[in-house]
Amino acid sequence: RLRGRRIFRRRPLDHTITIMLRTSTTSTVCQKAVTIARRNLSSNASSSTSTRQSSALAGDTGRKATHLHHAMTSFLAIAAPVVMFTPDSYTDGMINKGFGMLVATTVSAHSWIGMNYVATDYVPKVSKALVGPARVFNAALGLVTFVGLSKIALNDKGGIKGAIKGLWRPQQKE
Repeated sequence: RLRGRRIFRRRPLDHTITIMLRTSTTSTVCQKAVTIARRNLSSNASSSTSTRQSSALAGDTGRKATHLHHAMTSFLAIAAPVVMFTPDSYTDGMINKGFGMLVATTVSAHSWIGMNYVATDYVPKVSKALVGPARVFNAALGLVTFVGLSKIALNDKGGIKGAIKGLWRPQQKE
């Protein structure tokens, strides 16, 4: 008698993870269960992505892209506040320009990969034929972002750090 009840079907992998985590008592067993689950997920994901055509514009395909995307996020979250709160006397000159170019590269690559994830997830819902043009648009947007941030980074008036600080400084009258 199942009237009025919902039956939720679990995927075998989810069920395996649940059972393993319930029966495990030590953290080592939990780590092994998670490792096994990750291997199963990656083998399932790799078999489904191998049928897809890979493109140079597809910045979101593969494990390396995901790892790079997460590494860039961590770098931006840690390095940006450190440099922004460092006194100008320590960062003027090549350090500021080098950091600015690093930020320009990281932000543009991060946005390109992230927007490719959006294109992969949401553009096919509108039209599968628009995935290619969306990827071209994302690459162009990433390139424009890189050129614009590079120009600001190489500016003699403080680079990216000076541009961000300028948002809170009152305008200087000439």
